[in-house]
Amino acid sequence: MLDVQNLDLKYGQSQILFDISLTAEIGQITAVMGNNGVGKTSLLKAISGRHIMAGGVVSIEGDPVRLASAYHAARVGIAYVPQGREVFPMMTVLENLETGYACLPKAEHAIPDLVFDLFPVLKEMQSRRGGDLSGGQQQQLAIARALITQPKVLLLDEPTEGIQPNVIQQIGDALGTLRDQNKMAIVLVEQNADFAYRTADTFTVIEQGRVKRSAAKASYSKEDLMADLAL
Repeated sequence: MLDVQNLDLKYGQSQILFDISLTAEIGQITAVMGNNGVGKTSLLKAISGRHIMAGGVVSIEGDPVRLASAYHAARVGIAYVPQGREVFPMMTVLENLETGYACLPKAEHAIPDLVFDLFPVLKEMQSRRGGDLSGGQQQQLAIARALITQPKVLLLDEPTEGIQPNVIQQIGDALGTLRDQNKMAIVLVEQNADFAYRTADTFTVIEQGRVKRSAAKASYSKEDLMADLAL
């Protein structure tokens, strides 16, 4: 579903990512791992159209796509759940969800049942303001908002950061359900190695802006992952 080839990324004169290649398949969760500052968030920003690439090609279903902005990325089926969640604090839960309609034709402006099936707390809190939710509830809202756009590729940046354990479990269960539906590819940037190894099917480890290793879980133990992360 998602194929990234030879991606370079710069901030001004400083190059952050070097020749990154990554594949994420439908019905799988691909974890992007690495220590702080290696470029994981920058990679997701490039794929989601938030930062223009200096080089490389991103393809969806085999077709190269133009990522001139986040809107262009959303229109071709790339949804991004950013680190820090970025919900609209003064808007209600329902209004936050409805912002996902922006890249859809008017006939498709509806909240799928799946959203409230995955995150029932949001159904109960539709009239509550986003800023009044707990951190875990805001994270669920951010994921749900991304799902409204009907993505082919779902990008998640640190979804367990600062989240209580019971919500981490709910998020893991939701990602498992989405994977099992076999309709999208999921790319997960995560510092929580236990959660990432438990959840993901394949792994790409980044070190100093370059791919250090790409491996399937079947041939990659948790001990291998920890060694690659030097933890």
